[in-house]
Order: sequence, then C-alpha cells, then structure tokens
Amino acid sequence: MSQSLLLKNADILVTMDGGRREIRDGGLYAEDGILKQVGPTSELPDTADKVIDATGKIVLPGFVNTHHHLNQTLTRNLPAAQNNNLFPWLQAHYRIWARTGPDASRASTLVGLAELALSGCTTVFDHTYLYQSGNKVDYQIEAARELGVRFHASRGSMSLGESKGGLPPDDCVESEDDILNDTLRVIDRYHDAAHGAMTRVVVAPCSPFSVSEDLLRESARLARDKGVMLHTHLCETLDEERYTLERFGKRPVEWMEGLDWVGSDVWYAHAIHVDDNEIKLFSRTGCGAAHCPCSNMRLASGIAPVKKYMAAGVNVGLGVDGSASNDSSNMLLEVRQAMLLARLELGLQPTDGPGEHASLPLAHPLRSKEWMTAREALELATIGGAAVLGRDDIGSLETGKCADFFTLDLNSLQFAGGLHDPVAAVVFCAPHSVDTTVVHGKVVVEDGRIVTMDMEPVIETHNRLSLELASGA
Repeated sequence: MSQSLLLKNADILVTMDGGRREIRDGGLYAEDGILKQVGPTSELPDTADKVIDATGKIVLPGFVNTHHHLNQTLTRNLPAAQNNNLFPWLQAHYRIWARTGPDASRASTLVGLAELALSGCTTVFDHTYLYQSGNKVDYQIEAARELGVRFHASRGSMSLGESKGGLPPDDCVESEDDILNDTLRVIDRYHDAAHGAMTRVVVAPCSPFSVSEDLLRESARLARDKGVMLHTHLCETLDEERYTLERFGKRPVEWMEGLDWVGSDVWYAHAIHVDDNEIKLFSRTGCGAAHCPCSNMRLASGIAPVKKYMAAGVNVGLGVDGSASNDSSNMLLEVRQAMLLARLELGLQPTDGPGEHASLPLAHPLRSKEWMTAREALELATIGGAAVLGRDDIGSLETGKCADFFTLDLNSLQFAGGLHDPVAAVVFCAPHSVDTTVVHGKVVVEDGRIVTMDMEPVIETHNRLSLELASGA
C-alpha cells in the first residue's frame, strides 16, 4: 500500500536543482519515499498520509556525509591523542579500536548516525577498517536500518603491519585473502544498486601506509567486477607524501594512478596536499574528494584546495571524518567550517602570488569568485556529496528523487537578526540542530528528537563500552 507525505507552507524551500530554485511558501509531495511534486504549496495536493506543516521553517535537501568512522565515537577526546598530528594520533588509537566488538560497533554506529540525523544528514558513508574482535560490517548496516538513515557501508581493510613497513601494529591487520573474501560476501549480501537504495557497499582499503600494492590492485579489480565504488585516504598529510616518496619514489596521486585507482568510481578522503596537475587529473578522470575541514584543522593536516577543485569541475563533498578526529558528528557545523576555512586559505595567499588578481584587495569585485559563499558550502553538503558517492537520486529536491530533507525553525534564537538572507543564515548563524529530518519519506527526527528509537539506553551502553575499551578492560 502506497504511503504518501506532504510538506507545506515552508517559508523557503531550497531545492538545489539545476536552477537552484528557492521557493517561497514552498512544499513537496512524495509517495513511497520518492518526490512526485516540488513547488509552491498552492500547487500541491491538499493532504497525505503524513502531513508536515513547515510554517516558519526553511527546508533543505538532506546532507550527504562522504567520510566518517562511526566506531570512533567510542574514543572521542582521548587524552593521549588530543594534541597529535595524524601518525602519532593513529598509533594512540589503533589497539583500542581493534578491541571494538559487536555491541560496541552497534552502539557507536547508532550514536554517530543519530548525531548526524540531528544535524540534517540523511545519507552517510562510513569507513571502518578494523575487524579484530568480532566486529563486522553487518552490525553497522543493521544499526543504520534500525535508525532509518541511508547508509553507504565500507568493507575497509588494513593488511600492512609494522613488520612489513606499514604504520599499524601487526596485531591490527588482517590477511589479504580474508579481506577480499569478506568484502565479496558483504557486497553480495547487502549492496543495492537500485534507484533510492537505502544500503550500498564500498570497497575501501584504509590508506597508502596500511595496505599493500597487491591489495589495492585486487580491491580495484573486485570493485569494478561488482560495480561498486572505491574509497581510501589520500594526500591527507605531508607524512604520507614522504612515505610514498621514500617507499615507491612517487607522490601519492601518481602512485595510486599506477595501481588503477583513478576514475569516476573513486573518491579520496581529505586530498589536501595536491598540486595543479593532480587536480587536473582528478577533473579529467572523474575522481572525487571528501573534504573534512574540522578534522584537518584538529590534526593540523592542512587546508584542502576546495575552491580550486570546484573551479576545475572536480566532484567535492563534505565529511565530518572520524569522531575521534573531529569529536562531533554535526554536518551543519561542518558546512560552516568548510566556508570559513576556505576564506582563511584565501587570506593566507601571498599578495605577490601567481593568481591573476593576487595583488588586488580581497574585497575587490574581480576577486568575488575566490570567496566560498554560504550557498556554495551548502552545495558541497548536498549535490556535491551525492555526486561524490555516485548517486543521482539524492542531494536535491526534485521530482523523481528521494524524499530526503530537513527543516530548521527560522523563528528560533539561533536565527534572530539573521533573516535578511535565511538561506545564507543556515551557514553564517551556525544552527546546531534541526527540527525535522526525513529519510526516504519517513520521519527520523521530529521536534529536534530521534523518533525511530529510544536513544537513552544506547547512550548508556555506549559510554560504558567507551570507558572499558580505553582502559583495556
């Protein structure tokens, strides 16, 4: 039996469609999770099985998180890792993460996904790569289904331990046969390529310093045979660049290109330390990038050249990254940070640099395109993220796409004085949480609360397991 949903009377409905329409007194109508109409309220049906009155609200497409490590919610704010850059930060965490069992995996996934849903996120990619204590991708997929969030799960991996020149301890890696066999199992059991799919699977070896060249080649071969996407960390730090230069005599991008890891089915997390030729390669081959501004700042990794990527036509989305390198899973805050960090980078450029207008003041009209705008930041979080994940059914509110959206109350304290441009206020005024989040036509957040499950016992379990893991109990 068909289930319908009507949202009406929104002060502004932001479509992110090809014309970037922002509809006053807007609304939408969906059946079975798919949008049938988007437009002025007066043009929509009068009723539906579920009706949301969005008077006083702004409505936006659901955010798409293109890089996360949900199990890391268990190790947020770990004292030993508070003031480290990437390599020592990882070394402080590896063995703790390796102790993550089924209950901890489920609880941490639910905590991270709930936080994301409360900040308007409807689609989440997660990159898990440690499976030493009974953890499986299955527990995360089941948790996402229970909460009701659209989920791209990865069967991540690490196979190169310290004894073979890698960064992780030997007891935190797996055999490559086991990795590939389980990856195949997960794809065959869970991957859904259909329009509107709630679950997809990604093949995701961890990083250049934790897997072998053989595993990267075989992972790419398997992914392309099965028609799924590929993901890994790349160009996150200068330490990584030194690692590939010393070990292989190549910069990370050149090394990955030689392993058949470029193409429209590939996206990289971070992609900070790249040159202009590498940006052109991404553009030419269709490689995407997951920009993680808060994590990059937290670990002092650097500033990704996001505006250059955008100008070159590279697909760029946002990621909150691991909850132990961001310590939050809030996409609203990540969108704002993306805008602010791009502006900081602009201010750090030398006035005698190579840019055509570098010598002109930053406020000069000829430099207007160099500024990251609020609407551009919102594009990264919506249609940008959808493109990175290879999806044409999410990221905007258009007929035929999924009914994934969220609402914010424009009459709340967080918007007071900022309504000269309500769309930009979503970024500039830094709202922390949403009123309503809908995924595939089903309400996940209502009145600022998760409604698909009781989160209190999950939080209690999560906190207990977090302390036990960190103490080695």
